[in-house]
Amino acid sequence: MSDKTRGGQFIVKETKCEDIFTPEDFNEEQLMMRDSVREFVDKEIWPNKNRFENKDYAFTEESMRKAGDLGFLSVAVPEAYGGMGMGFVNTVLVCDYISGATGSFSTAFGAHTGIGTMPITLYGTEEQKQKYVPKLATGEWFGAYCLTEPGAGSDANSGKTKAVLSEDGKTYSITGQKMWISNAGFCSVFIVFARIGEDKNITGFILENTKDNGISFGEEEHKLGIRASSTRQVFFNETKVPVENMLSERGNGFKIAMNALNIGRIKLAAACLDAQRRVITGAVHYSNERIQFNTAISQFGAIRSKLAQMATSCYAGESATYRAAKDIEDRITARESEGVSHQESELKGVEEYAIECSILKVAVSEDVQNCADEGIQIFGGMGFSEDTPMESAWRDARIARIYEGTNEINRMLSVGMLIKKAMKGHVDLLGPASKVQEELMGIPSFDTPDYSELFAEEKEMIGKLKKAFLMVAGGAVQKYGPDLDAHQQLLMAASDILIEIYMAESTILRTEKLAKTNGADTIKEQIAMAQLYLYQAVDIVTQKGKESIISFAEGDEQRMMLMGLRRYTKYVNMPNVVGLRETITSKLVAENAYCF
Repeated sequence: MSDKTRGGQFIVKETKCEDIFTPEDFNEEQLMMRDSVREFVDKEIWPNKNRFENKDYAFTEESMRKAGDLGFLSVAVPEAYGGMGMGFVNTVLVCDYISGATGSFSTAFGAHTGIGTMPITLYGTEEQKQKYVPKLATGEWFGAYCLTEPGAGSDANSGKTKAVLSEDGKTYSITGQKMWISNAGFCSVFIVFARIGEDKNITGFILENTKDNGISFGEEEHKLGIRASSTRQVFFNETKVPVENMLSERGNGFKIAMNALNIGRIKLAAACLDAQRRVITGAVHYSNERIQFNTAISQFGAIRSKLAQMATSCYAGESATYRAAKDIEDRITARESEGVSHQESELKGVEEYAIECSILKVAVSEDVQNCADEGIQIFGGMGFSEDTPMESAWRDARIARIYEGTNEINRMLSVGMLIKKAMKGHVDLLGPASKVQEELMGIPSFDTPDYSELFAEEKEMIGKLKKAFLMVAGGAVQKYGPDLDAHQQLLMAASDILIEIYMAESTILRTEKLAKTNGADTIKEQIAMAQLYLYQAVDIVTQKGKESIISFAEGDEQRMMLMGLRRYTKYVNMPNVVGLRETITSKLVAENAYCF
């Protein structure tokens, strides 16, 4: 398998723009899929926004059935089980465009297709898949996923729900309480995690939601956002499940849960993209129409700065999400071509890019919140009113930083997984990190570089930011070794550096690829977004790098590392930030929409 297909390696390797996939590379089938999903949302979801806000759970279910009729629930399901069997990029694409109008529907969709159906497709026996997946793929049945408990949230493996084998060995009896269960109100099948005996790890089960089997529900939860997503507690009281409904093998539940969440994470990032596009378009419309001081407010610098920022974050999120989606798809295809089963290929493909999935989950969920927040601000008092869509967008965005693993957990995971990969020899971190240390001892070059080519300086800057990460993370690993896990604040800071590098690099590579295809003069706004994103990423790396260095290093070592950080975050030619924002906003305002 070619070397470039490893997850996490972006931090030690240079990626060429030809080697990444971008939204501009969608083929005809993908464009048709995107348009049909958009049409569904514009016809069925967007006009009924108030029904979702008024907690019309029945309408959420009805909309899910319509999505099922159109085949949208079956994109990722293999053809053998009644699905469309499309590639991973298509799965992410549908998730992106179906999620833009309301978080209520997008949560129902994500919970069903992701954590409700996926675990059976990826871990089920042939019999289980034949029995359940076709019904889930069409929307005849809906799925829900029961992992979280009152005492087991981020620490998912600490659940108390018990599974006890009957004397005749034919059934397990499940007892326990699950909470925050999406789709609980209308699902037909639960994926339930429970502990057998004193097992170290939990076990997964496929449990049908039938009457008189000891299943009861709490009331619908009253939530800040995603109001028409059915969220209830589920109580199991000696609920019987046949032994053949165990998912994978005993004690494998924690692994199933983690891998389902990896897939969930990149899909959650995708689910935050179209929401941003719609918020930006709404904000541009309003700012063009709203007149104050005899001027459209879109002409005021304070508003223009916000619009530029919103568009830049959205563009970066798209760039990074589709880059990772295609890397995962390529990995799956490569495995299948070696004769590995679809199940195993998909599992390993996503697991390989778990670091990128965590990075995306954090970055894009935080961007969608900022985007909605600025959307409210641009609308002013109207933004705070339920009469405009900004208010619900802001409330719906808030959950994205909590579910599929909180952003804090995902930050620590991204760096933790990278270090584990280095220990296993999958990503060589130590070699490049010691090279950086040697470089710090040497005399820096004072040559004037040639930056005549587009993005020459920006790409050099990305290379330097990678060195800054290796210096900071390498220094922390050297100091604390395996105890680094206990130093969460350092992990969080290192993770912010890692996230910014992946996002900034993806944005620059997408834009460079676009420039090579269309000519740089036709995409000056995209170039401005790539440069603006990088400039802000450099600021974050500077701040987080400094915070880390002064917290774990002292004396000469500290002075040398701070000097290194300055060297690795120094521009030769600073960009004109206000000028970049002006370029971006002029295009948005002229087109009256997010148009990239």
